Amino acid sequence: MTLTRAIAAGALVLAAVLYFAFGPSAIDTPPAPVDSTALKNLRRGQMMKLAVHDAPKKVGVAELTDTSGNVHRLAEFEGKYILLNFWATWCAPCRAEMPSLDALQKNLGGEDFEVVIVATGRNPAPAIAGFFDEVKIEHLETLLDPKQELGGEMGVFGLPITMIVDPEGNEIARMRGDADWFSEDAQAFLKAVIAGGGS
Repeated sequence: MTLTRAIAAGALVLAAVLYFAFGPSAIDTPPAPVDSTALKNLRRGQMMKLAVHDAPKKVGVAELTDTSGNVHRLAEFEGKYILLNFWATWCAPCRAEMPSLDALQKNLGGEDFEVVIVATGRNPAPAIAGFFDEVKIEHLETLLDPKQELGGEMGVFGLPITMIVDPEGNEIARMRGDADWFSEDAQAFLKAVIAGGGS
């Protein structure tokens, strides 16, 4: 047996040993799809307004910018769960829920989760800065969708709309209207999702 064939045979034996000793995850199989029924059963309180999709939906690919003009896409956030919030400075319910989104990012934001806010439509930078100063937003930076291209791709009609996006870049749930995203019910739901409670 040549050295190359011996190495290949050894690799196959190792894969088989890992598979039977530790299960399919030991050889890097993809994660199980989200169980929509399990997710629905996790909802409590205001989270009952959250519509959980029976099948995941790919997020849009349109470009966004930050307030400095740098280009971004949602694909940058793959690898973590995100709470994707579409908002506008002129939207009263959006303004009402923003402090809770900021508190949520402070409490849960990290390697596995991030709150991503997108100002869609006409939102002048001074108006955004003034609003953030007024309500003391310290842990969020908004992205901009001035022509509503991403919002259009993702069916955003009316504001606010908030989506939960999984680490593979799929929208798995959506809420129309505002919520207290720092409530005990919201945090318990999101912590369970991040920990794999929906799979």
